[in-house]
Amino acid sequence: MKLFVVTDIHSNPDRVYAFLDENPVDEIIVTGDVTDFGPEELFVDTLNRLSDYASVHALFGNCDPENSSQLLDESRAVSIHDNVSNIGKIRVVGFGGSNETPFNTTNEFDEEMLYEELIKYGDELSSDSFTILVTHTPPYQTDADKIEAGMHVGSKGVRKVVEETQPTLNLCGHVHEAIACDRLGDTVIVNPGDASSGHACLITISPEDIENKTISDINLLEL
Repeated sequence: MKLFVVTDIHSNPDRVYAFLDENPVDEIIVTGDVTDFGPEELFVDTLNRLSDYASVHALFGNCDPENSSQLLDESRAVSIHDNVSNIGKIRVVGFGGSNETPFNTTNEFDEEMLYEELIKYGDELSSDSFTILVTHTPPYQTDADKIEAGMHVGSKGVRKVVEETQPTLNLCGHVHEAIACDRLGDTVIVNPGDASSGHACLITISPEDIENKTISDINLLEL
């Protein structure tokens, strides 16, 4: 299975479409910031256009419209915000928005809320199944949350959930320049980087990977 992961499109999806025109994939996961603070129609239209290529599982970021949870339900994508879904035998849990930032953006949550909203899915995340935790914000103090100045700006709440539940994979975004594949214990952390600048990720998952909870083929892309 070819899993295409894209984040931080910020209203600039053309390179994503161009890649998908030439490269068939089986599933698409969008980890937020589909738009740059809207408009609402573009949020829905982008997810619907992506759904023309493959099944889409998506959540919103801190720069998407305030009513993004409702907009996800109006789109053809499967909403994984505060939800559990499945991609075949793979269990998917997600939560959108970000931890608090200095910029007071639209969808921000305090660390305690992020932790509480995710840990309620602890049984799903720590199950024997191949599990994917999808968050917009990356876990704190990893290669996936380091800004250019060298500071770590990810979520301590998300990190705590990852440490306690050890999902197979954590897909995130938010920090554009922190293009990374890292690890917290047994969990592989992937931040593809911002699609608005031509970044994405292609993960090939075999039946053996699903059975053994392994990931052997992660390709960070420049579109």
